[in-house]
Amino acid sequence: MISSLASIHPEAKIGENVEIGPFVFIDKNVIIGDNNKIMPNATILYGSRIGNGNTIFPGAVIGAIPQDLKFRGEETTAEIGDNNTIRENVTINRGTAAKGRTVVGNSNLLMEGVHVAHDAIIGNGCIIGNSTKMAGEIIIDDNAIVSANVLMHQFCHVGSHVMIQGGSRFSKDIPPYIIAGREPISYAGINIIGLRRRGFSNETIDSIHNTYRLIYQSGLNISDALAKVEEEGLSKTPEVEYIVNFIRTSERGIIK
Repeated sequence: MISSLASIHPEAKIGENVEIGPFVFIDKNVIIGDNNKIMPNATILYGSRIGNGNTIFPGAVIGAIPQDLKFRGEETTAEIGDNNTIRENVTINRGTAAKGRTVVGNSNLLMEGVHVAHDAIIGNGCIIGNSTKMAGEIIIDDNAIVSANVLMHQFCHVGSHVMIQGGSRFSKDIPPYIIAGREPISYAGINIIGLRRRGFSNETIDSIHNTYRLIYQSGLNISDALAKVEEEGLSKTPEVEYIVNFIRTSERGIIK
C-alpha cells in the first residue's frame, strides 16, 4: 500500500490501511490516521494532522508554513478531520501564533486549486469550488457551499447552509441560510432549495425567510431589525437564534 518511491520521514506516524502513492513526500512531525489514500506527488509537511478516511489527490500540499510575514517558525498545525476529499493542487497552510492551527473538519470537498490560509477554520460537510482562495483566520460554518473562484478577505465568517455565487469576492460576513451573489456581493434570498434538501421543515424555512425580510427588506437598521425579530418571537427557534447571534457578534459586519 506504500510505494517504494514515496519519501516518508521515519518519525512520521502512519495509521492502518493507508495507501501512499509514488513521489509522495511526508515530513517529520506528521500524524496520519487510518484508511487514507494519498495519491502521487502529494506533499504532507511538518505539523500536519490527518484523520481517517481521507482522499488526497496529486499535487496537494498540506502543512506548508503560512504566507504571513509575522510567522516566526512557531509550533503550529494543519489539522484535517475524517472523510474529506482534497482534490488536485489544494494548499492548506498551518497556523500561526494567532490561533496555532488551521482546521478542516469532516466530510468536506475541497475542489482543485483551493487555498486554505493560516488559522482558517472550515466546518463539516462544506463544498469549496475550484480555485477559491481563503485568507487567514476565516471561518466557514457547516454545510456551506462556496462556488468556484471566490475570494474571501481575512477574518470573514461564512454561516451554515449558505450558497455563494462563483466569482464573488467579499470582505464582510455572510450570514447563514442565504444565497449571496451579484456584483458587488449582496443578499439574494434564502437558500430554500438547499434547506429543503437538508430536511428543514416548511415552518422553519418560513421563520428564516421572515427573519431575513426584517433584516434586509424592512428598511430598518440592523439593530432595530434584530430587535423586531425578537419582539415577534421569531428568535425562539434555534435557526433564527443562530442568525441573530451570528449578526450581533459579527466583527466585520454583514453583506448588504
